Amino acid sequence: MLHVEGPLLTVDVGAHETVETSVDDVLETFIGGRGVATRLAHDRIPFDADPFGAENSVFFSTGPMQTSNMSFTGRMNCTSLSPLTGGLLSSNAGGFMSRNFADTGYSVVEFTGTSDELVVVHVTDEGVEFEPVPDLDGATVPETTTYIEDTHGLSAEHVACIGPAGENRVRFASIMTTESRAFGRGGLGAVLGAKNVKAVTFAGDSRPQVEIPPIQMDVHRDAATSDHIMKEQGTTSVTDLANEVGALPTRYFSELQFEGVNGINGDRVGEKKYKRGTCSACAFACKLPTRDEERGVETEGPEYETVMSFGSNCAVDDIVDVMQSNELCDRYGMDTITCGNVVAAYLASEDEFGNTALIHETVEKIAKREDEGDLLAEGIDRFHEDLGVDNWTVKGLDFAAHDGRTLNGQGLSYAVANRGADHMFTTMYAWEYPLVAQEEALNPTGLEGKAPHVVKQENARALEDCGIVCRFSRSFMTPERFEGLFDADYDELLAVGSTVVELERHFNNQRGFDRTDDTLPYDLPDFEAALDDYYAQRDWNEDGTVPNEHVSDDPATAD
Repeated sequence: MLHVEGPLLTVDVGAHETVETSVDDVLETFIGGRGVATRLAHDRIPFDADPFGAENSVFFSTGPMQTSNMSFTGRMNCTSLSPLTGGLLSSNAGGFMSRNFADTGYSVVEFTGTSDELVVVHVTDEGVEFEPVPDLDGATVPETTTYIEDTHGLSAEHVACIGPAGENRVRFASIMTTESRAFGRGGLGAVLGAKNVKAVTFAGDSRPQVEIPPIQMDVHRDAATSDHIMKEQGTTSVTDLANEVGALPTRYFSELQFEGVNGINGDRVGEKKYKRGTCSACAFACKLPTRDEERGVETEGPEYETVMSFGSNCAVDDIVDVMQSNELCDRYGMDTITCGNVVAAYLASEDEFGNTALIHETVEKIAKREDEGDLLAEGIDRFHEDLGVDNWTVKGLDFAAHDGRTLNGQGLSYAVANRGADHMFTTMYAWEYPLVAQEEALNPTGLEGKAPHVVKQENARALEDCGIVCRFSRSFMTPERFEGLFDADYDELLAVGSTVVELERHFNNQRGFDRTDDTLPYDLPDFEAALDDYYAQRDWNEDGTVPNEHVSDDPATAD
């Protein structure tokens, strides 16, 4: 089976010490990316760790496809204990850093401990440097990357950094790379902030030699020649469809359609796009560099999720206002989905939907933890009672933009996903809108027979995150191509994904998560029966826990 090559580098940012460890057995079993990081995190982070404590680790990892020239591979993984959900969480970011990371020669880099002073950690194939940077205290993401480029000659493509939100431990702070790409969901930027790490850079000339089969060029050619609407509108191409079928959350999830959708849809985003945008080695080029010269707003995006969170969910019908919210989140280093939903909750409590000046002011207050921003920075699950609003979260993570009240299989996926109400854990919405061929489509209404599909798609998405291959390769990366690229039967590859999902669940079980956390703030028909079916499909206990004997090398059963 194809897998990433290279040792694990552990960086203790408190002791300023590093250790290299061979993890070949883990690489051979888990391929790379999310799989390898999850196995290591499961075994190396104490089950009772504080997400903000020195004992928590942050794992950056790449996969074998980051040594290729194939489209859909300009991505990498980050795994840690989330301060937002309290569970193990992996986040995936695109851009251009993954190949610079691969050039260090490491398959995984782990950051542990807590620094006594604010530092930038420079990781190369020749060693690790710890640079005190007191002058970067409070610096924005662009200010941080500019400093690193001016001082070290390393562009933003080499940098993973946090903004003020991460330093202030905003529980949904992002780790940013290439300035506008984010390890977004779950607050991993706040974990780096708690470690007093302002930025990490990756550089070298030791990329492992992994032999990728020639089929990679078939995928690359198809991506280049495809006439796909995402090349013009990115994920916002689904906005009108979501609104039409009643799956577009509006006014803090109180409605499912937005009367102002024409002001924030894919056509409006397309009009503001001023050049092609892409990730490393990718010919699909679905990113969205946008600009409004009249108001002096320039950003990358917004993507569909941000159009929902800062658009319809805040009752904002001007795409430039959404662009400005997007740019503020990138500058301060915050997840646009959670930040937008948090702001929407605040607007609901204040009866101020559509107040764009208040929205932008509130984003800045959250990043700086000023005034009401200090409470909002805790996330909806922790503040909803204080504001008197409904708790639109699962496991502490707020909802993405494909509403499960209409797309019921996606609703089930939100409930059972290890990282909470995240749409990318299964992308079930694609089969229920549908965005796939009609013969593959599922009736969006009801849950009968949906549990096996949720399981299969969880496993497939985890496999992609091990590879690492972008979600938007769906039309190009067939099971046959996976088999050809990874030199394994597709069922064997899906089994790797299944094990990753199970390890995440087992870790979270040790922290107290069980069936009572697999829930929704709304009713779906036959939901409890679907949960039973889901657990049965995975051969888990009826209470939503993983039997210890399922987890090999489990520290809890080692004796």
